[in-house]
Amino acid sequence: MSHAIQWVRSLIFNAQMYVAMLVCGILYLPAAIWSADGAVAGCHAYCRYIRWSARWIIGLKCEIRGEPPTDEVMVAPKHQSFLDVLMIYGAMPRGKFIFKAILKYAPIIGQFGLRIGCIPVDRGKRGQAIKKMVADVQAGRARPGQLIIYPQGTRIAPGVKAPYKIGTGALYRELGQPVVPVATNVGVFWPKRGVMRKQGTAVFEFLPRIEPGLEVDEFMARLENDIETASDRLNKEAGFHG
Repeated sequence: MSHAIQWVRSLIFNAQMYVAMLVCGILYLPAAIWSADGAVAGCHAYCRYIRWSARWIIGLKCEIRGEPPTDEVMVAPKHQSFLDVLMIYGAMPRGKFIFKAILKYAPIIGQFGLRIGCIPVDRGKRGQAIKKMVADVQAGRARPGQLIIYPQGTRIAPGVKAPYKIGTGALYRELGQPVVPVATNVGVFWPKRGVMRKQGTAVFEFLPRIEPGLEVDEFMARLENDIETASDRLNKEAGFHG
């Protein structure tokens, strides 16, 4: 019976999460049109609401550990669910993402993405887009921020091993910025597929930054070791031993 109740609570949470996205987008749209700060405020408000509603509807608490960066850095998180996107973004003052150029035309999402500094990229032109972003920041045309890059490229369930893509290393070399790895165990409570969400405490841990200057191979090896070691530790803390 308790499993069935939790499933229903999960269904309610999942549904209201997307309704809340629409409501928050509409409420903050005037502020987002007026200024980038308004768009950031709207996104942070949505992240806070999801953190609150996850705790009260499905019994899933979110804990931030470590020191979220506030300067111009790359952030390389372990990606296991939509929740880690929201919690990691919400923990930093000016997070931004790389997204497909076509998404900039999506209602609300596209406009908010552009206003918070996300980088629209056409196929095969990521390097040009990244260089323009750096030039804009250096010239004062854009504010410094935290560029969030998922080094494995997609959601990876706890206990599953998947390669780290060399593109993260290429950006590390090109940008010359520190990289802040982030470990998590959220996938233990928020599976990659299905409706069910479990009770517990999902941890998002900002790890010590990797300074620029390493060779790409050395950087990639350290990034993978830091994220996987910490994520395995957090998984065990959550009771997962797969």
